[in-house]
Amino acid sequence: MIQGEVRELLSTPARQASALSFTEHRPWPLPSAAWVMGQTWDDLLFIHHRVPVEELRPLVPEGLEIDEHSGSGWLGVTPFVVTGLRARGLLPLPFASSFRELNVRTYVTRDGKPGIWFFSLDASSQLAVEAARRLYRLPYFRAQISIRRRGDELLYDCSRDAGKAFSATYGPDGAVFNADPGSLEHFLTERYCLYAEHESRICRAEIHHAPWPLQPAHARIDLNTMPPVKMADDAPLLHFSARQDVVIWPLAEA
Repeated sequence: MIQGEVRELLSTPARQASALSFTEHRPWPLPSAAWVMGQTWDDLLFIHHRVPVEELRPLVPEGLEIDEHSGSGWLGVTPFVVTGLRARGLLPLPFASSFRELNVRTYVTRDGKPGIWFFSLDASSQLAVEAARRLYRLPYFRAQISIRRRGDELLYDCSRDAGKAFSATYGPDGAVFNADPGSLEHFLTERYCLYAEHESRICRAEIHHAPWPLQPAHARIDLNTMPPVKMADDAPLLHFSARQDVVIWPLAEA
């Protein structure tokens, strides 16, 4: 491992913990319990499509209200790279703390807490898949995922069994900004919990990070069979984020 990678591993815990210095943007207070896991998300692309709520409703458990903005439900596909994965109090483990991931999600609320419902999460790490399924009851799948950098662009390819695949070339296309409260960008990105279902019970895991550093993005999406519903032919809404440091709390019944 080269010196730069070592420095990155050593600096990651402080960066992740420093996210707790920014709390005014949260829609509710931080949990009183201690967070248990840190992650950093790099080179993330948000791809968002309008989807009618009636198409999403059969795919989301009762007990979760599907959120709407601008007269529609929304479905997101987010390819990115996880780095600095670690348990609280520990350093990231070399060769085990970084992997590629792709999520498919929509936006829901329970008891006044807007969050994320995942239809699927694909990861290049079998260890990450098994741990997330066990600890967070999330629908993770092992996938073959590659990412290459070409100048300012990223070439991202993901495939797994059952004909699920995604291939795109993307990159930032404008200045960094924080989404204004009430805007569509804010609705789609500023979410501070995730929801899962376990034994017919709705569960919630709190998360925290600084406001998203977003950029407009461009993307050529060559293949996307990941969503559970057919996407409209309209051009998707695209945003890029170079890095986000995150801390996560345990899953608990909502």
